[in-house]
Amino acid sequence: MARSGRWIGLGIAAIIAAVAAYRLAGTSGTAKPTAPAPVLVEVATAQRGSVAVTLDALGTVAAYRTVTVQPMITGPLARVLFHEGQFVARGAPLAEIDPAPYRAALAQAEAKLAQDQASLVNAQLQARQYASLVQQNYTSKQQAANAQAAALEAQALVKQDEAAIETDRINLGYTRITAPISGRTGILQVNAGNIVSPGLTGGIVTINTLQPISVQFSLPQQDLPQILAATRAGPVRLFAISGSGASAVRDEGTLSVLDNAVNSNTGTLTLKGKFPNPRLDLWPGAFVDVQVRVRSIAGAVTVPPVAVQQGPQGSFVYLVQPAPAGKTGRIVQVRAVTPGYDDGSAVVIRKGLAAGDVVVTEGTSHLRDGAQVEIVATPAAPVAASPAAKAPAG
Repeated sequence: MARSGRWIGLGIAAIIAAVAAYRLAGTSGTAKPTAPAPVLVEVATAQRGSVAVTLDALGTVAAYRTVTVQPMITGPLARVLFHEGQFVARGAPLAEIDPAPYRAALAQAEAKLAQDQASLVNAQLQARQYASLVQQNYTSKQQAANAQAAALEAQALVKQDEAAIETDRINLGYTRITAPISGRTGILQVNAGNIVSPGLTGGIVTINTLQPISVQFSLPQQDLPQILAATRAGPVRLFAISGSGASAVRDEGTLSVLDNAVNSNTGTLTLKGKFPNPRLDLWPGAFVDVQVRVRSIAGAVTVPPVAVQQGPQGSFVYLVQPAPAGKTGRIVQVRAVTPGYDDGSAVVIRKGLAAGDVVVTEGTSHLRDGAQVEIVATPAAPVAASPAAKAPAG
């Protein structure tokens, strides 16, 4: 029985070995290696055009001019002639202080002038008479001198009265309060019926000029050479940006002021721009992103930033090319490039690419030099530029 069991075991082992040998013989030399599937990628086409070089900052919108309307005289505020938030032109009536006391003061000064003018006429007549009598030795020289002094004193009183009348006329004019600048009125600080006087806390109302309007912002002192070069070339264009998309640019203005010193505490420059603000998109006190165009790069070749990869040898892109002869489809080639200015939406390629070259933007993690690719998406429009870059080079 032991001998029989051993033969049975050997038989089973032989059968297993024969099946394995048959399977190996059936597959050996007939199977071909499977070609790797193409890598799915998205691409973009390198574009040539003018690229605006900009500096970015956060700015604060401020009124171009601000005036707090203060009364120049004391008296009851009789009428308010504007509405809060109203646009007013320079010289437009805003309020009126009761003019009656100042009319009375003017009338009193005019009467005093008439009285003193009459005294002057009499004093001058006496001075001439005494001068004539002195020549005839009918009176003393002292009496003639006294008469002449009295005439001069009366003349001084007339001039004093004329000055008082001018002052009263000015004060009477101050009872009519007008807008010193054109702009938008704020909240009324005092209602009609209250007694107002010079130095009134908060004034009667504040007027802000919103068209044009100012935006103040800061830049690092390292940007000073670029800013100075831009100012020497002509007006420096500014772009006020809020949000994103086609409507991101709220307004376009120019640099109006570069402060005359660097802030030693922060190491920054303070600048101010002037914007026309035709649609009132900019409002005092609001924050807005500011782009300062310092120069333009003409004829630059650009690609999306995601297309530029970094490797041990430096920057490179995956350039899409037709497959070699005898093969179909497309392959990628590693192409070393020298990137330049990057505005966040496009990178200037100074060396390594030409306009029209197609580069991979998505799917780069699965690529190697010579890999076969299949394009699944191609942008229909050129590489997007920043809002400032879209504007004419000017």
